[in-house]
Amino acid sequence: MAIRKTLAAAALVVLGVGSGIAAAAPLDTAPVTYRDVARTYPAEGMVEAVHQSTVAAQAQGRIVELKVDVGDRVRRGDVIARIDPREASQVVATAVAQVAQAEAALSNARVNLERTKKLIAEKFVSEAALDKAQSDYASAQAQVAAARASADQARTGRGYMVIAAPFSGVVSTRHVELGEMAQPGKPLVTLFDPQDLRAVVTVPQARLAEMRRPIEASVELSVLGKRVNAQGVTVLPAADARTYTTQVRLDLPDPLEGVYPGMFVRGYFTLGTAKKLIVPASAVVKRSEVTGAYVVMGSGAIRFRQLRVGETIPDVGVEVLAGLAEGEQVALDPVRALARLKSGDGVAGNVAAK
Repeated sequence: MAIRKTLAAAALVVLGVGSGIAAAAPLDTAPVTYRDVARTYPAEGMVEAVHQSTVAAQAQGRIVELKVDVGDRVRRGDVIARIDPREASQVVATAVAQVAQAEAALSNARVNLERTKKLIAEKFVSEAALDKAQSDYASAQAQVAAARASADQARTGRGYMVIAAPFSGVVSTRHVELGEMAQPGKPLVTLFDPQDLRAVVTVPQARLAEMRRPIEASVELSVLGKRVNAQGVTVLPAADARTYTTQVRLDLPDPLEGVYPGMFVRGYFTLGTAKKLIVPASAVVKRSEVTGAYVVMGSGAIRFRQLRVGETIPDVGVEVLAGLAEGEQVALDPVRALARLKSGDGVAGNVAAK
């Protein structure tokens, strides 16, 4: 029991409760002020990869090896899968044998043509025999060329038994399992390049006319708690006739860890400037469903004030819609402000936003 009381007392000292040293330390405060900030229009969308490809089979056969899975990183040229090459090897062997047969026929036709020419010179055969020998020789040459082309095609088909990555990236989807039959055009895996991503949002056409040129925009990645400036803005030259909206591409900076295609984003387009009441972001605290800040009065009393806030502006602060007035001082460290209230040095109070 004594140990538990000692630990409790130590915890109160850390929070500033029951400690004159913590309670006496002055609170860092900042005034609530009006500032000229960008007036923005939000638009929702998602992340997509600039370079994304679904790798498909180009030959038929059973998949005998799968070397990648979802989330794996691959380099250009790395083997993704292998298809049973036995049938393709047999096709190559057949084509090679046909080449040998055609070359043998060409050699025989060449010898026959030379013999016929000698016989013509000695007046032993007619001109018709020479014409036939020349025709047989030309036909044999064509057969050799066709056989060699078939052999090259067979070798190329055998090369399709090994599927390699077309570029360096990350596997986002695997469409097949080991042992399945591959068919020409059947998807195997989907890859994307994580180094080149963009956000695609939908904007009403009327809002596009309001945006100043060149268009400035930022992208909020709510899942990661980040907001980054778009490196480039591209308005697609097409509109949806049903919704009268246009898609806009926002290039994301590189690198961004934890960002992947399909992630929800919100784009903010700058329309101009406006005066907004701003409170420092560090002063804003959330208690369950309530958002507020600790206001330090001129007398030194501390009161928790419920707020209604707008958007969070990076490197500026949080927009206040209700609950604070210009010039009021807010505590920059809500934890210390709460400890001051609990210690009895501040006069507790709670004023709801109006």
